[in-house]
Order: sequence, then structure tokens, then C-alpha cells
Amino acid sequence: MIFDKVKKFDIVFDSPEVDCPPVFSSGDVVSGKAVLELAGETKVDSIKLHAEGFAKVHWTESRSAGSSTAYTQNYSDEVEYLNRREVLLQADHGDLTVLAAGRHEFPFSFQLPEETLVTSFEGKHGSIRYWVKVKLHRPWATVRKIKKEFTVIEPIDINTPSLLAPQAGTKDKLAKEVYHNFGQVSLTAKIDRKGYTPGEVIPIFAEFDNATSRSVVPRAYITQTQTFIARGTMKQKKAIVATLTGDAVGARKRETWHGRAIKIPPVGPSILQCRIIKVEYMLRVCVDVPGTSKLSLELPLVMGTIPLHPFGSRTSSVSSQYSVNLEWLRLAIPEQPEPPPDYNTIVSEEEAEQNMTPPPVEEDFTGILERPFFAYVQEFRFRPPPVYSEIDPNPQIPQSRGWMESGCSSR
Repeated sequence: MIFDKVKKFDIVFDSPEVDCPPVFSSGDVVSGKAVLELAGETKVDSIKLHAEGFAKVHWTESRSAGSSTAYTQNYSDEVEYLNRREVLLQADHGDLTVLAAGRHEFPFSFQLPEETLVTSFEGKHGSIRYWVKVKLHRPWATVRKIKKEFTVIEPIDINTPSLLAPQAGTKDKLAKEVYHNFGQVSLTAKIDRKGYTPGEVIPIFAEFDNATSRSVVPRAYITQTQTFIARGTMKQKKAIVATLTGDAVGARKRETWHGRAIKIPPVGPSILQCRIIKVEYMLRVCVDVPGTSKLSLELPLVMGTIPLHPFGSRTSSVSSQYSVNLEWLRLAIPEQPEPPPDYNTIVSEEEAEQNMTPPPVEEDFTGILERPFFAYVQEFRFRPPPVYSEIDPNPQIPQSRGWMESGCSSR
């Protein structure tokens, strides 16, 4: 049978490292070859390539319409980023090409769009994927297809002024018991910048002023929020990716964190430029206050791909620019000394009430993603970015909040 003549049909990308799939960025050239091995002489109509890239979201929600009637509402949307076609083999004037038995290679090369693409991603309700598909057309035979995905990482350089700016804030809360006030808890926190890369340590400078008659416990969390958007409706998935618990602050005591460190695990970069999928991070500093909801302060983070003092040019290919380990694109959280708590343990009662209103938010706290995805990405094999910590070994922080203003203005 004609099917038996095709021993192998595959796509092989050009890669500088063996067994390491290439990583691309906008404007890069994607190259490789379609490989065809035949057991005997074969007539071929054509071999065609189609490169595509899409962001897609989809989810369903059940709605009740009366006591006994229910229906399902579907939400979906997509954005196209790449659509390129090439003919790798086709005879003139509609003739057939006769290929001899053995191995045949058909090289291909195309440039990704110059405009900014979006980093590959796969989540519960959506994905951002790029792939190359090759079709083998033969007379009187079913079309043979082969498809192989490739990874795109759109660089985020944390050396930009907006991502180097310090992040700071102050909050306080009056603790109550029944109808009696028993003191106020105040929280002031600062980090030296907004942009970080996976593997780095974030030094947290914070001051906790406990004017109550009970002990309180300060904590810090790095959270990730995935947002999927379709037809004006949002679906969210939230997870805690790193935790830090401080010592209890006694009644009418004050505690200061002099650059208390929380390490960023191998998570994927922020996705902020896609219309239908966003991945955002936050550093949340909280205080557990007995008898009332938590006092919580949020400082925004951006997970970048180019660390401080980058060692490559933006115009070079991503795969040569980084020696990053794409294990972080698996969104696999490394072993931690303590498991992350449920997200709802750091959400106040007021926030919980707000989350009861549309848009619906789905909270899954078992980890960032429960399944590998092709690109944060399941095929990544690079090494994680180096750790760039700028922690003063002998920091001095005044016992008043004046350090907050002076620290921000002097940056």
C-alpha cells in the first residue's frame, strides 16, 4: 500500500543545542526542515507548510432559568499573531514529482512579525501557541500531516525606568472585639523595584506597629493571577507561588523587616500585552489580626526575562540571548520549606464580598498550573536566570515611617 512507503515524516527545527528546542522572539527567523523518508519510489503532488500563532480562550458557565430549566453559556475569543504559508515542493504545471526511496529534506525559513508578539502560554481557560504544520499531498492517498509547536518568549527588560522604580505603601486597621476597640495595627512596606526575574530574591523592608492588646503575625506572599477575557466577561485563576512568615509581633510592640527575603520560584513571565489573556503578579504583605479581617498591602510586580545588567542585545535571538532554564515555563514550583496556604487565607472579608460580584473569579490554589503547557513551556530546557540580589548586609532602618518617604525619593 502507498501508506507503507512513508517511513518517516517529521519537522526538525534548526537549534544551536542538540535536544534543546529553539526559542524565538518577534522579528526572529524560524528555520528548519521537513524530513521525509520513503521505503520506495513515490509520486508527490506537493509539500506545503503553514505557520500559525494564536491566543485562544474558552470556558463555559451554567445558568439557571427557573426552577427546572438550565442552560450552558459558552465564552470564547481568539487573537491571531502569525499566519504564514510556504510551498516546499510542487512541480510546475500541475505535474507530479517522483521521489526516490530514501531520505529527503525540504528546508524552510520565515521571519516572525516585527511587531511585538506574546509569550507562549497555556492555562486552564486559554493558551497562546505557535506551531508549524506541514502537509504531504499525494495522488490517491490521504493527506499526511505533521505539526510541531515552537516557543515564543517576548523579552521583558527589567532595566527600564518604570520597572526599576521602588514600590511602597502604608495601611492601618482598627481591631475590634464585639463593640469595643482594642487598638490599631499599622503596616508599612517597600521593595526596591517593580521588575524581577525568576530565581531572584526580593528583599522586603517593612514595619509592623501593633498597638493592640494581642499578638499579630506578619506574612508575605507572591501571587499570580491569570485573567481570561471573552465577550466582555472575565474568568480568573489565582495562585500563591511563594510564602514568607515572620515572627509574631507582641502586644504594643513594633517589628521591622530589614530586607527580609522571599525568593521567586521558576514562574513564567508577566503577560500584559494580550487582549484576551493576562498573567500578573503581586507581592502581598499581610498581618493576621485576631478578631477581624486581615490587614493587607499589595505591591505590584512584573516578572521579566532580562535580569539586571543584561548580557545580550535585544536584536539577537532569544535563544542565544539567554541561558535561561525553561523549567520555569513548566510553572513547576520548586520544593518549599512550607506549602503555600490557600489564597482565601490572605483575602479579607471585604475583598471576599467584592469577589462575589461579577466578573466571576475562579480560585484554584493548588499551584500555578496543574498541567504542563507547551510554553510556559513544557518543552523548555534552559537554565534559570542568574540571581541578582541587592541586599545590604548591614541595612539600617529607622523605627518611624520616615524611611519610606526618604527611600522612595532617593531612588
